[in-house]
This record gives sequence, structure tokens and C-alpha cells, in this order.
Amino acid sequence: MQEFGQVLLYLIIALVVIVGIVAVIRAVRIVPQSVALVVERLGRYSKTLDPGLHVLVPFVDRVRAGVDLREQVVSFPPQPVITSDNLVVEIDTVIYFQVTDAKSAVYEIANYITAIEQLTVTTLRNVIGSMDLEQTLTSRDQINGQLRGVLDEATGRWGIRVNRVELKSIEPPPSIQGAMEQQMRAERDRRAAILTAEGIKQSAILTAEGEKQSAILTAEGAAQSQILRAEGESRAILQVFEAIHRGDADSKLLAYQYLQMLPKIAEGTSNTTWVIPTEFTAALGSIAKGFGGAPGTPGIPTPPGGDEPSGGPRTAVLDKPLLQDPGEALAEAQRQAEAAVADATSAGTRSGEPFDPRTERGQRPGGESTPPPPVPPAPPAG
Repeated sequence: MQEFGQVLLYLIIALVVIVGIVAVIRAVRIVPQSVALVVERLGRYSKTLDPGLHVLVPFVDRVRAGVDLREQVVSFPPQPVITSDNLVVEIDTVIYFQVTDAKSAVYEIANYITAIEQLTVTTLRNVIGSMDLEQTLTSRDQINGQLRGVLDEATGRWGIRVNRVELKSIEPPPSIQGAMEQQMRAERDRRAAILTAEGIKQSAILTAEGEKQSAILTAEGAAQSQILRAEGESRAILQVFEAIHRGDADSKLLAYQYLQMLPKIAEGTSNTTWVIPTEFTAALGSIAKGFGGAPGTPGIPTPPGGDEPSGGPRTAVLDKPLLQDPGEALAEAQRQAEAAVADATSAGTRSGEPFDPRTERGQRPGGESTPPPPVPPAPPAG
């Protein structure tokens, strides 16, 4: 009997130790960060434990639920929604929410996740039902704002704040997708054609502007070139005219230059006809006269009436004013020039004309005058 009492005592002591250990374990609570514990005392709400170390009354206080205070993300499966133009679209939604009051989240709603899901579906159908397909595809921000406003208002009394609502995808029927692809392809083709036409237009405008500027610059350059060329020719003519007047050129020099230009007229392989001007004999006459020739010499025209003209243009008609062969004309001109020079050299002795001081003065430089040479005695009559 004594042994039985001892065994019973040991069992009681062991039971007390176990109960004590369990009580200590149940009484001491360590709450992690971003977690709230709802504590009930004898079945009624007592308090909410914040993060840290807490001691509860064993067998009196108990933890009803632990609530995560961090922002949570919930993605709901696609929901069929009918638009205002009677098209069924599948819409996926994503909701970002956060528990702000653990007591309300535990006692005001049995399952706030399911409640948020069903509220999102009903609100989404109401919003999409007032829009057509085109508005639904292009008004995501508007739909998100309306959903967030309705959900935040409904979940406020549950101790939940809805931070953001996003439409993850909007899937129209396959037939509508094909029609939309064709429409988008046609629209892009139209835009491409417009852009191509605009590019061609701009290119043509720029090309025309460039050609216009080029033509203007070319015309201005040609005008300036002609003006400068004309000014140069004008200055050259004035300088030549002034040099001739300063040098006091007489008819001999001009006639000699005229004679030098005649062979150049006959140059060229295509010349088959050469016209001798009527002033040719006049030029020869001026040369011969400058070297002391007298009228009547071959190649020197004799003025009508026996008097030498004092000035003005003189014309002479050759025996053959027109030669068919330029070479013959040139040779004839050279022969006449040589004959005129020879006649002018011996004019004082062979012409039989009385002595003319003007002729001798023309043969001397500067127009010096010399006394008349002595007249040779006449040969004795035989």
C-alpha cells in the first residue's frame, strides 16, 4: 500500500511538471515582424499582439488567428465578361491589397480573399458591360480606376486597403481576333502608303527646289560671266582705240594690218570659195602710196578726174573680184603686194611723174622732208 502511494505521488508530480511546461509554452509568444496575432480570452476578443515578446494567461488566453500585414498579390483566373456590343471576352485580373486592421479582417469577413475575388468579378462585369470591345481594349486605365474605387470602398470595413487593380489580359473571341488582325494590317498598309507618298512628295519638292536654285545660280553665273566678258571686251576696245589715237596711226599701218588678215580668211580645209572685198585694191594702193608709189601703177587705183581724193571711202574694182580657189586668191594677193612694193621702191626713177615731196616724206621715219634731189641732165641728142 505504501508503495502504491509513492507511485501515485510520482505520477502527480510528473503531471504537474508537464502541465507547467505546457503552460509556459502557451503563455510565452514571440510575434514576428509584419504579423499580428488576434488573442481571445475565454472566447471573446481580448487584444491584438504586435511584433515582439508577449506573455499570455495559460488556459485562459488563446490565439484566434495570425494575420499577415504585408501587401499581398492575388491573381484571379480568367472571367467571361460580355461587352455592350454582345461580345464575350476573357479578362484576367490582378489585385494588390494590404490588411490594415487584423481584428476587422478576422471578425468582419469569414474569407476576405474569396470576398475580394467575387467582388472583383461582379464589378468588372458592370464596368465592361457599359463599354464596347474597342473601348474595352483601349480603356485599361479607366477600368482599373473604377475597379479600385469600388473594391476599396467595399473592403474598407473589412480592414483591407486595395492599393492597385490591373487587367492582366483581355482575350476576345478567335473570330474577332482574326478580324482585328486584318483591320490592323489594313491600317498599317494605309499608313505605310501615306508615309511613302509623303516621302515621295517631300523628295520631289526638295528636288524641284534644288533644280530651281541650281537654275537660278547658273543663270546668275552666266549673267555675271557675260557682264564681265562684255566689260572686258569694252575695256579692250577702249584701250586699243586709245592706243591707236595716241600712236597717231596713219592709213599705211591700217592697210598693212588689213593685208595681214587676208591670209587668215583663207585658212581652213572647208573653205572652197573666197570672196575678195572691193577694199583690197584700195589697201594695196595705200601701201604703195606709203612707200612712194604713184597713181597709175598696177594695183594702185587712179582717182577719177585726175585728182587724188582727199578723204572718205574708196572703192576699186579688180579685173577678177571673185576667185573660186582660195589658194589662187592668196597667191594673187601676194603677187600684187610684191609688185606694189617693187613699184614703190623705184617710183622715183621709173614713173616719169614729177617729184612729189609727200611721197618721199612718207618713206622716211617721222615724216622728215629733204631737199629735192638734183635733176639728172638730159642725155645729148644723137
